[in-house]
Amino acid sequence: MTVTANDVKQRGVSLFGELLEKFDEIVVNVRGKKKYVVMDIERYKRLRALELDEAYREVMADVANGEYHTNVEKHLLKIANV
Repeated sequence: MTVTANDVKQRGVSLFGELLEKFDEIVVNVRGKKKYVVMDIERYKRLRALELDEAYREVMADVANGEYHTNVEKHLLKIANV
């Protein structure tokens, strides 16, 4: 579901409550461009947990492949050269 920033200004956050009863997420258009996404906090927590799980898998793969540093200076040099 998409709404405009003007809709939000006119109706306030109560608009989100009404729409989230019917839709999983609401996209807010600002000057014709998709700018924000509003969702129920429980859905956000689930998506955030998935994101953190993926980051953990990436780190563990780096560890398994020996792609890590125990020296902070070496790590910072690697980041600077990416």
